[in-house]
Amino acid sequence: MANSDNIFKPSLAEVLRKLDPDDSEQIMDYFKTQVLLMREKALLQASVREEKKLLVENAKLKDDIAGLKVQLQEKHRRRTAKALYAPAPPAPSPASAPSTAAPLVGGATSPLATTTEREGTSRRRRGERRGRTKSDSLSLVAEPRVDVSRFDLRIGRILSIRRHPLAEALSIQEVDVGEPAPRTVVSKLKGEDIEELRGSLAVLLCNVKPCKLKGVMSQARVLCCSASGDHVELLAPPPGSTPGDRITFHNYPGEPDRELAAKEKVWEGLQPDLRTDARGVANYKGAGFEVKGKGLCRAPTLTDCAIR
Repeated sequence: MANSDNIFKPSLAEVLRKLDPDDSEQIMDYFKTQVLLMREKALLQASVREEKKLLVENAKLKDDIAGLKVQLQEKHRRRTAKALYAPAPPAPSPASAPSTAAPLVGGATSPLATTTEREGTSRRRRGERRGRTKSDSLSLVAEPRVDVSRFDLRIGRILSIRRHPLAEALSIQEVDVGEPAPRTVVSKLKGEDIEELRGSLAVLLCNVKPCKLKGVMSQARVLCCSASGDHVELLAPPPGSTPGDRITFHNYPGEPDRELAAKEKVWEGLQPDLRTDARGVANYKGAGFEVKGKGLCRAPTLTDCAIR
């Protein structure tokens, strides 16, 4: 029945021939071309959607890999520090081991006792060799790096600033460092003109351990330079800097710690080498505070002074 129905259904080409015998072939070619174009457009749109999906997945994988890399470095650093500070087991002294040889008549010793003594001596020697091997392996373990690359230094914008209600020498800032929420920072910025710092860019150490200062939790450290007296200046980022920009050092590559361990006193050990040079450029042992592609951080007026 279906075949008989198809017999009485004229094709599109036949209909066109009847309607327009002269241009029917051109119209059919036009229809075929449009169908092919629609198919190609659909394929192109599908490939674009797939490409966007792959780009999003690729970016997510990169973020996951970066996070895992930081975790791996942190675990390796902790294991290295633990191995360095772990005491080596004391090697047993041969002289302190009691003799198990039982004397026989005439000053001879029992063969069984002699064998036991030999086994004990062999065990002691193996223990000494193991102790020496462990000590040698510990001496070959690389010491954890202690340089400025362990600092997480970022550009931040001071959104608000006010005096600390419990201490005249302190002020409280809310600072945007490129994160979803601003950080609260307690610092020694003081004076009658602190309100002028609202909206200013600054350099912040962001991986210090949060601590309470006069009842207010401080989540970062604002870096300033100071000369003799009470004159203090914020380090000025290079033009074009934005909150969240990282500061790096040409001669000191490496990822910063997730959080500086207070017991290691990394800040206290490195701070004496943080200074401004004769041009006012902030540096660590001659390596400038650099925002890649934008320039160097510097003090507005102070030169040859400490950064705190």
